[in-house]
Order: sequence, then C-alpha cells, then structure tokens
Amino acid sequence: METTTLYRPVGIYELKLIQESGYTAFPPRHPEQAIFYPVLNQAYAEEIARKWNPTDENSGYMGAVTRFVVPSAYLSQYEEQIVGNATHRELWIPSGELEAFNQQLVGKIEVIAAFYGDKFEGEHEW
Repeated sequence: METTTLYRPVGIYELKLIQESGYTAFPPRHPEQAIFYPVLNQAYAEEIARKWNPTDENSGYMGAVTRFVVPSAYLSQYEEQIVGNATHRELWIPSGELEAFNQQLVGKIEVIAAFYGDKFEGEHEW
C-alpha cells in the first residue's frame, strides 16, 4: 500500500485531545471550523507552529508539529490547495469527514517538534 506522510500544526489544547485518543485520532472540529487541513510538508507545518501558535492564546501559546501517515489512494479524492507560496501546500478535509479520515490513519500520530511562547504554562515534553 502506498502511503503519504502528512503534517499538522496544533496548539496545546488540540494536542491534549490527540494524546487522550492514544495518538490515534484528531479531535472533532468546532462548529465554526468547516475544514480540517493537514499540510503536505514539514517546513510549512513548522512555520505555522513556530510563528503563529506560540503567540496565540487559543493555541495555549504553544505550537506542535504532528506527523502521520494516510493511504495515498484515500487522499486522492482531495485536491491539493496552495494557500501562500509554493511550500504552503495543504489538503482541505470537510469537518464532517474527519471521523472517516481518522479511520484511515496508518499507525500513530507522532509529535515531532514543539515551540513555546513566553506565556506558555505547562509541560515541555511530549
């Protein structure tokens, strides 16, 4: 089976929910969030997690980069979106399809990087 490695920048609150799932699922989206967007390269995920999350109260002043694997055939139904420069590549998964997406995960969600803002209060190990 051919697979694709994806990345997702998350804040502390989303990371805690991922941890509660045993690193096997992304949590449901909030009603105002129409899409779940995994990104296609680590550099873009790190850019978001490093530049935006540590300064954002809603992220708990912390950004983490998660890495996970999904079958390529499953992902073929989603068109790649470029949302900035050429490295800003992501997929837009409708929120209503997130549970089905989670069922496609091959293995566990890994935390591969973490960035902390000055106002972060909590653990620094994942």
